[in-house]
Amino acid sequence: MNKRSSPVHAPMRQLPVQDGELVVGGMPLSRLAARVGQTPFYAYDRHLLTQRVGELRAALPATLKLHYAMKANPMPALVCHMAGLVDGIDVASAGELQVALDAGVNPRDISFAGPGKRRSELQQAVAAGILINIESFREVAELAAISDATGYTARIAVRVNPDFELKSSGMKMGGGAKPFGVDAEQVPELLAEVGRSGLAFEGFHLFAGSQNLKPEAIVEAQGKSYELALRLAQSAPSTVRFLNLGGGFGIPYFPGEQALDLAPIGAHLASIVERAGRELPAAELLIELGRYLVGEAGIYVARIVDRKVSRAHTFLVCDGGLHHHLSASGNFGQVIRKNYPVAIGNRMTPTELETVSVVGPLCTPLDLLADRMELAEAQVGDLVVIFQSGAYGFTASPQAFLGHPACVELLV
Repeated sequence: MNKRSSPVHAPMRQLPVQDGELVVGGMPLSRLAARVGQTPFYAYDRHLLTQRVGELRAALPATLKLHYAMKANPMPALVCHMAGLVDGIDVASAGELQVALDAGVNPRDISFAGPGKRRSELQQAVAAGILINIESFREVAELAAISDATGYTARIAVRVNPDFELKSSGMKMGGGAKPFGVDAEQVPELLAEVGRSGLAFEGFHLFAGSQNLKPEAIVEAQGKSYELALRLAQSAPSTVRFLNLGGGFGIPYFPGEQALDLAPIGAHLASIVERAGRELPAAELLIELGRYLVGEAGIYVARIVDRKVSRAHTFLVCDGGLHHHLSASGNFGQVIRKNYPVAIGNRMTPTELETVSVVGPLCTPLDLLADRMELAEAQVGDLVVIFQSGAYGFTASPQAFLGHPACVELLV
């Protein structure tokens, strides 16, 4: 009987290799590290960002709008670049709102989602003129009071917690009991309150889950989201002009995962857009993506500062770790830890391979960036690269943990 082979990572071909080195933003990695002046760092390739949006637009209906969920990566330079590629930005705080406004995004194309919005944040959002996704009855009352006090009418959509989940989702954001949005069965009552409040109702936001690599699951969730919005529109206080069908598009991180097939998703969205033209003729339909737009365009780079052997197992000790890249360490939502795709960035065409673990400088066994991976034989001074690092990296990590130096970010 043949031994079953172990799953492997999807090929990481988004960045070229030249003379044995990874090339990022047109520059060999070792030269880029010298230009940065330090390790560790995150590097985001602007060409890959542009390319990803172009590929997505080619696969989706032309009239479907595309918004960037800034929470995935709020680096100001990256947001400025994305603002020129997409149709709008979704923010999750007043801090992100300021980044979007600084990037020159039209306030009418900015939406604000998230539970527990503070009154001060709501005041800023109303004054800015952005769209606020309401997630509770309290927010209706707060916004009505702010609108009355300031004379600025709040633009609102209702974020709906659907009565279904996005199957095979890496992180479920809707369905069941959730702190996000308003339960679908409570939405008609909330819409009546919105109508009485005098707020400017514009539409609905539905988001069932994230990091999904199964197109059939995404298609099912988008279809159910549209049907739910169509039913809820019957209770709306005014015409539906905005319908955010969410996102959930995933990227391959772990062995055995493959890139998402956009073709069936695009075909199904085309049918939804066609229906909406008849059933919700005033509505602008959009999807909102974060990780899918920026995740594959980024790498995290750390330098090997020590090489040690403990009871026949080799450890490559780096100057960066979980405090900079929590998700790669497996401590950001993984139940069973799995390795991100990793390489020795200045030894991309190796003649010798070895099985090693890559660890950071922190005094905790959780500071593990690669567990028993086959990599190019490496030495002190070499550069470890973690791919798929453009989303939920720098700002999703405990940078101040144990007082080690912060890493830097650059757009190249």
